[in-house]
Amino acid sequence: MAQDDDPTRDSAPDLQILGDQITLQPRSYVEKRRAEGNDDGEEALMRNMASFRSEPLQFLREVSLYVSGTGWRAYDNPIGRPIFYSGFSEQMKNSVVSAPLLQTRISELAEKRLQVEEKEGWFKKDDKNYAAKRAQRRIVVEAGIREVAEKMTEDMICKFESKTFIRGAYYLVTQLLTRAYHQGIHVSSEEVLRLRKVAEEAERKKQSIIFLPSHRSHVDYVSMQLICYRLGLALPVIVAGDNLNFPVVGTFLQHAGAMWIRRVFGNDALYSTLVQAYIDTLLQGGYNFMCFIEGGRSRTGKLLPPKFGILSFILDSILSGRVEDAIICPVSTQYDKVIETEGYVTELLGVPKKKENLADFLTGGSSVLSLKLGRVDVRFQEPWSLRKYIDEQLSKLNSPLSADLTLKTPENTVIRQKLLRTMGYQVLSDINDVSVVMPTALIGTVLLTLRGRGVGKSELLRRVEWLIARVSAKGGRVAHFGNSPLVDVIDRGLEVLGKDLVGEVQELAEPTYYAVDRFQLSFYRNMTIHLFISEALVSASMYTRVKQGGGPAHQEIAYTALRSQVLFLSSLFRGEFIFPSEGLEANLEKTLVGLENDRVIKLQRDESGAIASLGLADEERLAGRENYDFYCFLIWPFIESSWLAAVSLIGLTPPVEEKEEIWIELSQAQNTAQLLGKTLYHQGDLSYFEAVNRETIKNSYQRFEEEGILYVVKSKDTKVPPRLRLSSEWGAPRDPQTGELLASGKLWDFIERIAASRREGKNRRDGATVSTRVLKLTDELGAKLFEKAKMSKSKAETKLSEEEALKLKASVKEERRRRKLAGRAQL
Repeated sequence: MAQDDDPTRDSAPDLQILGDQITLQPRSYVEKRRAEGNDDGEEALMRNMASFRSEPLQFLREVSLYVSGTGWRAYDNPIGRPIFYSGFSEQMKNSVVSAPLLQTRISELAEKRLQVEEKEGWFKKDDKNYAAKRAQRRIVVEAGIREVAEKMTEDMICKFESKTFIRGAYYLVTQLLTRAYHQGIHVSSEEVLRLRKVAEEAERKKQSIIFLPSHRSHVDYVSMQLICYRLGLALPVIVAGDNLNFPVVGTFLQHAGAMWIRRVFGNDALYSTLVQAYIDTLLQGGYNFMCFIEGGRSRTGKLLPPKFGILSFILDSILSGRVEDAIICPVSTQYDKVIETEGYVTELLGVPKKKENLADFLTGGSSVLSLKLGRVDVRFQEPWSLRKYIDEQLSKLNSPLSADLTLKTPENTVIRQKLLRTMGYQVLSDINDVSVVMPTALIGTVLLTLRGRGVGKSELLRRVEWLIARVSAKGGRVAHFGNSPLVDVIDRGLEVLGKDLVGEVQELAEPTYYAVDRFQLSFYRNMTIHLFISEALVSASMYTRVKQGGGPAHQEIAYTALRSQVLFLSSLFRGEFIFPSEGLEANLEKTLVGLENDRVIKLQRDESGAIASLGLADEERLAGRENYDFYCFLIWPFIESSWLAAVSLIGLTPPVEEKEEIWIELSQAQNTAQLLGKTLYHQGDLSYFEAVNRETIKNSYQRFEEEGILYVVKSKDTKVPPRLRLSSEWGAPRDPQTGELLASGKLWDFIERIAASRREGKNRRDGATVSTRVLKLTDELGAKLFEKAKMSKSKAETKLSEEEALKLKASVKEERRRRKLAGRAQL
């Protein structure tokens, strides 16, 4: 690769944080070797940590440096609000409990309790001491609620109490992390300098920086705290699920910055207000804050849709005026290899997640210490003012900036939902923009987008080099690797992935590699898909004609037909991918022109210059369709998964003899869809085993619910699981005599529309296969679901209460109105 073609030659260098050492990494990763004797490519600012076995005296000396707080280890003057002093926790707890918002809620709850007790006859209005008794009882009730609130606060808040603790914690965690990720943590020097300037300005204005990172691993918590500590920034308070709050580890994390929250709030008004009061207190005080925009860890490698729970609290702090402003900093965290991927695959295949505990933490932690998992890459998007962003969005929505959006009106609810949605997807877009593609992601993507059993070393290098150029052309970034030649980078990537993921065939003419665990390897492929989603959707839409074979003219597709299929697939995957914000028409035109310039497709234009039709370019045909196939291979597993989820809906069509409405448990329906998928895969009717992954099926069901194909009801009773029913207008018709499902109707047409872009199998034809064998199998599995539901001990699980029925009717009506107002494409 020529120097002029180097996609990172104008980028800033990286900083490598490895133990005590910070190294300045030169830009680029291309094949540009150092001249002999020239060793100025790296600038070591600090030494590596010593090992007790090899250098016991040096090891003890370094430990003493941390304990005593020598130099930067002292962490005496970090940029931001003062933290880590005795009494911090007590001061924070008192501020939260005394917050006017919480005091008002306590008063309201006490009043509600008194009203209940009054109805129960505890005290009567005709009693001459009524007022005094009620007032005295109110004091008791409020004191009880306040005591509960104090206990909740004590359990929730982070406890920045001791500098000695955090110095020792930094040393301990760095020792552990750098044994697993032996190449350390990398950040951009330019981004770090910018972040420090923003932090200095925020400190001056007493404003918080709200870090919103992507979430792929539990290591995310650790890497952010290590970076902030090492670079002299005030550590953020990190929102963490209380599933991690188990003995020893929970206390350690809480003193290092974790605030514990429940996974589900339910209808606990006191707890919700307490969380809001704590977030208000942090933001009012200018303390840095961090929560994961996706909620939980991504099990698939790509970004998940945003979760709006904590964002809603943050938004309310600003809209209410209780907090003037805060700074939003989207963060991307990427890994050469994620520690938990093997466990993710198990969960995606339907095995319930095991609850975290100390024993598993210790045994699991010790097992990864000897691994060499490469490096962690953390990138910071340019921070922005939340207040300014809200004002800009309100102007676009034609909402007065002075309007009180805290009032609970239908209009305000709609505006708040739009603000949350646009903010959430803006953060995800910012994360994608700043993310870097790791070598393991390059290798995984190439291996899973090639035809054939394996790939030779030279071909792997060629396709990786092509992919690097495409990533750069799409505005993406590839991780810096100093002056290492590309072949060395690939070798290191293969070593990190290991033989459990990528195998090598021995005793051949050249090294040949193949995907051993395609399911797990798809995690790394999905780290690149956001860059090419538009090209992938266009290619899959063209495939409706390409799969029919014949000459070039026969495989051409009219622009109107292509646009219709792209619109359909975009709507289908609305909850799966982050799409460009410029709109369908502009983005489609831009994508088609880009593919034409890359000699992948050929556009036919009419006299006015508008695109009339398109087909594969001659150059692409001569190249064996390798680039076109690349884009198809990226999206095909997701198309298969959506197709599988849609096929499983047929089984939710009630049997002929069933006259009553029966509601099926949502998780059971999704489990059945997975079982159907596994069966079809092993019988040859499904091309990709990863199509059975629970996350994508769950997302498909969510889209079907949004479009009114499914109705889902969640009970107030937490013991009653969510239930679903297929909309009557989407139910598949049955033969009146035999009761067998017929391959016709609205749902069947929907399935066929998805199947049109589905990869054609060697030994199957979609329509015939689905209408016979698959349809029968789906019906059999569905019948078992209905039978199981009817055998349920609790009628509440299979029937709707009057209240639930009314609520469902209102929500369906509201959803239809919302879709109409939004003007979105529908399925």
